Amino acid sequence: MDLFTLTRKLVDIPSITGEEKEIGLFLADHLDHLGYEVELQAIAEGRSNVIAHQPKASPRIVLSTHMDTVPPFIASREDAARIYGRGACDAKGIIAAQITAVERLRAEGVRDVGLLFTVDEELASLGAQKANGHPLAAECRFLINGEPTENKLAIGTKGALHVRLRATGRAAHSAYPEQGESAIEKLLDALEAVRRITWPADDLLGETTCNIGVISGGTRPNVIPDHAQADLHIRLVTEVETVKRQLERAVAGHAELEYKALSPVVRTITVDGFETCVVRFATDIPHLRNWGQPALLGPGSILVAHTPHEYVEKRDLLEAVDLYVRLVYRLKALDR
Repeated sequence: MDLFTLTRKLVDIPSITGEEKEIGLFLADHLDHLGYEVELQAIAEGRSNVIAHQPKASPRIVLSTHMDTVPPFIASREDAARIYGRGACDAKGIIAAQITAVERLRAEGVRDVGLLFTVDEELASLGAQKANGHPLAAECRFLINGEPTENKLAIGTKGALHVRLRATGRAAHSAYPEQGESAIEKLLDALEAVRRITWPADDLLGETTCNIGVISGGTRPNVIPDHAQADLHIRLVTEVETVKRQLERAVAGHAELEYKALSPVVRTITVDGFETCVVRFATDIPHLRNWGQPALLGPGSILVAHTPHEYVEKRDLLEAVDLYVRLVYRLKALDR
């Protein structure tokens, strides 16, 4: 199956986070037919990572990305220049490019390169967390993670912190507001305090950013609300403790904090001869530390990932195959 056909085939298998069963089975079967030793590493009912390597060969370098996508499912289509659809660049085109690259390396006699495709990257990286304890990880020297970096070698990624604010009040009839205490107003005060925070910055990674993504609370317009909450997503450029202290000072007396998920800041491998960049998004890398020193590279732009018009340029897929092969050889040279 050629690179473009495989990309479209993968895009056309729905794999929204939590529903990765079919794409995992397809990839396991595809890689088995290519002659790889394949393992489906169970994460939960119907959800498994796919781990593949050449028979009787322990991988020293592993190419990895994720199988899950954000909703909604969008079937593939293509024109002369692009392949469109959900996951085209994040990250099913990357899966296809990595398989194609490893096949080329195998044809050139390179046996110590493997593949790892995970579930749940778009939510909590449960697949990566489970994969981190796999026995093969201890033997691996380098991890090449794939995300849409426009085929540039990312030298750093921002971290991510998911925070929930909860405010409580006392319900009452809205005609007699003095009998109650509005949780929503308390939450709004907390959020206004958060918006006034001067967040830390980093010379390489830039500024910390905070997105107030979800707000909910109350029951009806004529009832003083006794509960309210907001979910925030903070892109980190420093150690998380600094940001936690700022948040705790800001919301004190207004709301309670719950830390839901954390991906720390990551500094990745630099290799001469590759164009580099810094990316703001989080990846599976922090949860795969046992797989060796990380590199981050992939075709496509994060600016079209997660959008209704997601696509990947065909020329970028072809270039990615060449870059993955070249990067493997450079890393093998470092491992001597």
